[in-house]
Amino acid sequence: MNLLLFNTSFIACLLLCTSCTSQLIPLYNGKNLDGWHADIPDMDSIPDLNTPFIVRDGLLVSLGTPRGHLLTDDSFQNYRLEVTYRFEGEPGNCGVLVHASTPRALYSMFPKSLEVQMMHEQAGDFWCIVEDIEVPDMEVRRGPKAEWGITEGKKRRILNLTDDSENPLGEWNTMVIECLHDQIKVWLNGDLVNEGRNCTALKGRIAIQAEGAEVAFKTIDLVHLKH
Repeated sequence: MNLLLFNTSFIACLLLCTSCTSQLIPLYNGKNLDGWHADIPDMDSIPDLNTPFIVRDGLLVSLGTPRGHLLTDDSFQNYRLEVTYRFEGEPGNCGVLVHASTPRALYSMFPKSLEVQMMHEQAGDFWCIVEDIEVPDMEVRRGPKAEWGITEGKKRRILNLTDDSENPLGEWNTMVIECLHDQIKVWLNGDLVNEGRNCTALKGRIAIQAEGAEVAFKTIDLVHLKH
């Protein structure tokens, strides 16, 4: 889908949707990382290590290493998040975490949260990080029920509905994540790529990852939804 057409359609949807307020909050201001803080475990033992999260040419960039997370200072509930991103070099792994709370709850790295995957060719997967969510066709998309779990060694990945919604490498992708009560829906470039309900968390911080690949973020915008 043409990106301009999608953005126009998305804005029109916001204007028509009775559950939305009119206030759009730019979580990334285009200039600095005010309103965010980093949690980089390796910096505990190497305090002069360079942070993987920088602002370059007006873009928020996750350099990929050292690994960790950039989290909003504030927590949010009932919102629609729009993230515009692209891989800057070799494609790889990254993600947006919603409902983030307890830090380093998984593998002494990942905060308790629900991850919306951005990994190349897997964008839109859910990863359960000490939180859980239900989707249709759970056993098809998550594996044998006996192996499900939300901690180390368990099947925490829930496959998305389509792996062909990413734009070609080098082009911007627009991911929209709607968190309303216990439901989460995800669109990528206009395609519905995942949806679930009965999420075990209803609010928390928003985080982006440094997980090996360099990723640039042009916008990270939030619109509150009415309860």
